[in-house]
Amino acid sequence: MIHKLTLLLLFTAFTAVSIAQKEPLPADSVLSRALSKAKAEQKNVFIIFHASWCGWCKKMDAAMSDPACKPFFDANYVVEHLTILESKDKKNLENPGAEALYKKHAPADSGIPFWLIYDAEGRLIADAKMPDGSNAGCPATADEVTHLINTLKRSSSIDEKTSKAIFERFRRNEPVKQ
Repeated sequence: MIHKLTLLLLFTAFTAVSIAQKEPLPADSVLSRALSKAKAEQKNVFIIFHASWCGWCKKMDAAMSDPACKPFFDANYVVEHLTILESKDKKNLENPGAEALYKKHAPADSGIPFWLIYDAEGRLIADAKMPDGSNAGCPATADEVTHLINTLKRSSSIDEKTSKAIFERFRRNEPVKQ
């Protein structure tokens, strides 16, 4: 009986480790899955390039998950993350092919987060590129948040009340001037 219990515990531990070390999905698989879901739910796809170490990426997620913003994003977008630019010890977290997709769309040296918005057919509608070619990243300045709101207007039905709530929430991320 003890031998069977030991084997069961070892098997359970091995399975848990195998699941924990599961390879991230390739970027094209993440995007394909998101597009299928978006088509079924009549939404668009909001892809965010991020990394585990990125503070601004965490602020972006926090703002989008804030009760003032979350219902809007949930109703209009299938939101997915693609992990890129990880530190050497966490390269295993990166989605294969994600960095190539990022480089295809992001301005040189733009950093993360960087986001893309696709329609359910896979056509790129908007991205984090500001009119001056820089990356809005996690929008925080008035210009960056205005760019986000304008992209949301092009890719969803957003009313003025929701626009204002999103604007105010993202503006709370503005860096303190020193």
